[in-house]
Amino acid sequence: MTTDKDPNDPKGLIREAYRIDGITLAECRSIFLDWALSAPTDDLQQVIARLLAVYGQDERHPMTEVLKEGLATSDRPKRRGGWRSRPRD
Repeated sequence: MTTDKDPNDPKGLIREAYRIDGITLAECRSIFLDWALSAPTDDLQQVIARLLAVYGQDERHPMTEVLKEGLATSDRPKRRGGWRSRPRD
């Protein structure tokens, strides 16, 4: 196993997902969520594109599908604000 750290995948989660034989789409989504929560930058779209350039040659791998989904949805606006309660009388 290589010990080179990829700045786009500092924990190696994406790299390791591609090494797991028989990994499912659901497992890849869970790994992707863990990766996204600790992503090295706020510009996820750019980082996901870099990860796809490195790992996305395997079109049949479920992580490739997850990364493509993440790339397609990462530029959507996030919900702002929270639940607003009315003042009590």
